[in-house]
Amino acid sequence: MSTDESRMSLRGMLRRFTASEAEIEAQELRRESAESGGVLARQCMRGQVVSVAGRLRTVVYTPRTNLPTLEADLYDGSDVVTLVWLGRRHIVGIEPGRHLTARGRVAVRDDRKVIYNPYYELESPK
Repeated sequence: MSTDESRMSLRGMLRRFTASEAEIEAQELRRESAESGGVLARQCMRGQVVSVAGRLRTVVYTPRTNLPTLEADLYDGSDVVTLVWLGRRHIVGIEPGRHLTARGRVAVRDDRKVIYNPYYELESPK
């Protein structure tokens, strides 16, 4: 191992020891997203068709008189994309903590990235 390689591995080791649990988790989520071929949420632009992978942080049913919605925040370690299913009250498997990959066109609502009625694939529970 060269001196540069040993410095890099030492830096990486020190970074892991000093990083918070949230930072380590975010780094792992970004790595998993890249491995699944997804685009990082922070790189998504309005109007772009993307595939994003990550973990659901929150799932909320919003009852409205004209159109109920199910909303879930997907976190990939870089940013959050809100997935919105129009006209749905519940979807089996869509629950906090679940890993999934979602595909669709990115919109922006209230300065948040949103994908309406995304295609999704649930990852097997870990």
